Amino acid sequence: MNNFKSIFACSVLSLVVGTAIVGAQSEDHGRPQIVPHRPNPQTGGAPTVGSIGTQSPRIQFHGGPVMFQPTPYLIWYGNWNQSNGSDTASGQQIVRDFIYGLSGSNYYKTNASYSGVSGLLNAVGLGNGSQEKNDAYSQGTNIGDAQVAAIVANAIASGLGPAGGDPNAIYFVLTSSDVNETSGFCTSYCGWHTYSTTIAGSTNIKYSFVGNANRCLNACAAQTNGPNGNAGVDGMVSVIAHEMEEANTDPNLNAWFDPRGYEDADKCAWTFGSNQIRLPSGAYYNMTLPAIPPNSSRNYLIQRELDVNSKCYVDYVNKTQ
Repeated sequence: MNNFKSIFACSVLSLVVGTAIVGAQSEDHGRPQIVPHRPNPQTGGAPTVGSIGTQSPRIQFHGGPVMFQPTPYLIWYGNWNQSNGSDTASGQQIVRDFIYGLSGSNYYKTNASYSGVSGLLNAVGLGNGSQEKNDAYSQGTNIGDAQVAAIVANAIASGLGPAGGDPNAIYFVLTSSDVNETSGFCTSYCGWHTYSTTIAGSTNIKYSFVGNANRCLNACAAQTNGPNGNAGVDGMVSVIAHEMEEANTDPNLNAWFDPRGYEDADKCAWTFGSNQIRLPSGAYYNMTLPAIPPNSSRNYLIQRELDVNSKCYVDYVNKTQ
């Protein structure tokens, strides 16, 4: 995922253990890198529809592994029991419901166009708490990339997932809006993903940072009102989708990306297709997904996803762009 450094003149210079943030990925990606999801370039108006043509340059395969059916683990960092209307238990449930509904959806089946990717997630544990853990500011409220890695390492060590870490998982560090990721959250990026072979022994651990967009709605959400009544978390789930897709198709940063280093979700970033519906609240949504029972479904505004032929889709089965 590329952070469009040249466009936004963002300076991202932080180094972490075995990992570096860079402005753009090289063709071979080199050593493990953190590759961020750029902030929203649009200011005001309806969410951007985006092009229905082939996204050029086309995405290419570079020989690395992909993930067939990853398991998402959620690390709730900070305080998700606040009175601000966003960092709340109901906000957490929006995220759980989204990931649950994402698995096997017509949207996520776009990922199945890449050989070796199923379009499914192992998400059954999101309904019983077995795939999540809370972390109440163990690294403070101002955290850097090294602290994000430490949060993941601590969660694994304290029993999140199998002992020694799960190489078939994506660990998400989801921060409440009072937490600042000091390497550039809200200014250079809205989320990122990477991997490490050092934070849990030699296990290859894929992990991601996504902050609550309520901290900076104009930068990290497509709208200041959300279809579930929580603009921050409604914006956050689109970033989660972005990181999930890319970790799924480029987990070790040596599989699917274009000649500029852009991964699949980068090439459709901040575009939401023509199938947008406006609610009475003024919020837009472009898909409805099933939720964890007893909830039946929820509406979301989620960025489009790139298929193997470099076209962006909201619904891959019906070819809705």
